[in-house]
Amino acid sequence: MKLLRIDSSARRSSVSRQLTAEFVGSWKKENPNGEVSERDLAKTHLPLITDEWAQAVHTPEASLTASQKEVLAVSDTLTQEIIDADVIVIGVPMYNFTIPAPLKGWIDQVVRAGKTVAWGANGPQGLLQGKKVVVITSRGGSFPPGSRSAQYDHQQPYLRDILGFIGLTDITFIHAENQKPGDLAVPSRNAAIAQIQQVATYQVYPSLA
Repeated sequence: MKLLRIDSSARRSSVSRQLTAEFVGSWKKENPNGEVSERDLAKTHLPLITDEWAQAVHTPEASLTASQKEVLAVSDTLTQEIIDADVIVIGVPMYNFTIPAPLKGWIDQVVRAGKTVAWGANGPQGLLQGKKVVVITSRGGSFPPGSRSAQYDHQQPYLRDILGFIGLTDITFIHAENQKPGDLAVPSRNAAIAQIQQVATYQVYPSLA
């Protein structure tokens, strides 16, 4: 069993990093022989999508030039990491109602035709089937469904859609909300930790999705 931990916060001591570490610790207790890989997007060079990159990803692998292979090197590494993983935990702080730029950069590198998504007669089909994903967010406010503030949540809906597009449909979201200074921060964080400890046992994914 392989777990891939992805962190995207700019802050080394962020709430989302603390919570992904909590997940890894709980997961290791349940899977003592499991393998954990870590990808810190704040420390990863994530190239911007260029014309050269776009041409390379649409070139048959056998026809790639040396320079095209170099252009795709980071993308190939990141894509292989999620292909190899059985479980993926992603730490996501909310920046300006959405995801951090490094996480968007990672997404742009791993949404790959022929690698993570294929097009056929019935349209696109995600290729990353059978994996479990846990997205752990930290947010300054609260965005419950049906509330007036829910319209500003461009974090969970986008991640659910884009991850599902590449076949990652078994997703559990755990939110540590109200993380701005105040009395609500600690109780919300503790509630998120309790969910994390449950989810890491693999016994309650459906009810928390």
